[in-house]
Amino acid sequence: RSEQARNTQTIKEAKQAQLAVQKAIEVLKSFYGKAAEDSSFLQADDVGEEMLQEATGTPYAGMQSQKDGVLGLLEVIVSDFARLDTTTSSAEDQAQKEYDQFLAESSKVMAVKEAEIAHTENDKRVTDGVVQDLKEELELTQSELAAASKYEDKLKSECRQPSNSYEERKSRRKENVAALKEALEMLSQ
Repeated sequence: RSEQARNTQTIKEAKQAQLAVQKAIEVLKSFYGKAAEDSSFLQADDVGEEMLQEATGTPYAGMQSQKDGVLGLLEVIVSDFARLDTTTSSAEDQAQKEYDQFLAESSKVMAVKEAEIAHTENDKRVTDGVVQDLKEELELTQSELAAASKYEDKLKSECRQPSNSYEERKSRRKENVAALKEALEMLSQ
C-alpha cells in the first residue's frame, strides 16, 4: 500500500506541476505578446533616445522562435510532467490489477486449504473413533484371553493329574450305573 500512496502522490504532484507550468507559459506568452505591441517596458533617458527609437522599431518578443528558449523549455517540462503522470498512472493501474489478481488467487487458495483442514479434521475424528473402538475391542479380547488362559491352566492341571487305575474307574462306573438304576426304579414307582 505504500507503493500506491507514493504513486498517488506522484500523480497528484505531476498534475499540479503541469497546471503550474502551463499557467507560467500563458503568462509568458501574454507578456511577450504585450511586449511586441508596446515599448513601454523599455526605459530611456535623454542620451538613449536614439537607441529607444531604434529599439521600438522592432518590438522585443523574447526568444520565442528558438527551440531552447524559455517557452520551449517550459513546453518540454509540461510534456515531461504529462509523461510522468501517464507512466505512473499506467504503473499504478498495472500494480492494482496484479494486487487484485493476487487477492483473488489467495482467496481461492485459502478456501481450498480451509476445506482440506476441515476434511482432515473430520478424518481425524473418524480415525479417533475407530481407534477408541479398537481399544475397547482389544481390552475385551484381552480379558477373554485371560479367562481362556485361566481355564486352560485349570484343564491342564486336571489332565496332568495321574489318572486312576482301570480298577478304580471300573468300580466308579458300577457305582454310577447302580445309582442310575435305583433312581430309575424310584421314578417308575
